Amino acid sequence: MEKIASFTIDHTKLLRGIYVSRKDKVEGGGTITTFDIRMKLPNREPALSQSALHTIEHLAATFLRNHPQWGSKIVYWGPMGCCTGNYLLMQGDLEAADIVPLMQETFSFIADYDGDIPGASAVECGNYMLNNLPMAKWEARKYLVEVLNDIKPENLIYP
Repeated sequence: MEKIASFTIDHTKLLRGIYVSRKDKVEGGGTITTFDIRMKLPNREPALSQSALHTIEHLAATFLRNHPQWGSKIVYWGPMGCCTGNYLLMQGDLEAADIVPLMQETFSFIADYDGDIPGASAVECGNYMLNNLPMAKWEARKYLVEVLNDIKPENLIYP
């Protein structure tokens, strides 16, 4: 079986950042760009807790789909199985640098969020009790301050 592209990246060298994971052509000539929103150093620091990652998912997905400029281009936001970040799928042939301001806005929103977590009820979510807003805010602020607010070229291109 052929290895998928994301498994060919050397995770021992991968930094926290924003990366283009893949670009897929779709019917009609459009492109879907998949971004790797890497919040943790793989295998070198503790992964995100499932409860914080779940809360980040709810807040980021809601924020992004309601964004006045980018909302109509958001296809999907969801957690990585390894719990070191998230995937963002967007319409358009985009580069990592194109969405840095959007990710800064998104993670600022999460870091400063107070209130009920959108979609966090038994009716709306399959595991609504697996949420941790204080930890999601802490992780979002850490990623924002340590990575997004001073992003460098090595945080935008896969090693």
